[in-house]
Amino acid sequence: MSPDEIRAIELLRRVPYGRLATSVRAMPFVAPARHVVAGGRVLLRMHAGLAHHEACDGSVVAYGADNFGSGSERVWSVQFSGTARVVEPTAEELAAFGPGPELVDGEPFVPVHLRIAPRFVTVHALDYAGGAAGTRPAARPAGRHLHHAA
Repeated sequence: MSPDEIRAIELLRRVPYGRLATSVRAMPFVAPARHVVAGGRVLLRMHAGLAHHEACDGSVVAYGADNFGSGSERVWSVQFSGTARVVEPTAEELAAFGPGPELVDGEPFVPVHLRIAPRFVTVHALDYAGGAAGTRPAARPAGRHLHHAA
């Protein structure tokens, strides 16, 4: 594994959820997912009732996670891109996820799992620690984008 891949996996382990992105009929969509890292691959748990896994199975997807809402002076974002496959996780992997939600959009949660073998990994970090102690720009309204971090 490259240093970026090792760092990305280390950061991903710090948060339980991220966003899965792909396209359906040339239209992009983003869906929330719970993740764990197992064997250098990203394993996702999603709700089968939304059928997002069907659109992703065998397709190239991107999965990203971040700590944007944490209030930390060190803000980071990671993204893994690769082919997703619907899989049956091992008992150990299932245990790592912990309990799932009871309901998703008002219907009973039915788990389905996708595994992503990362082909491309990106890590971005914004460090506000160099400014005045404890200062960080206030959160902006929805629609704020972090395009590129140095």
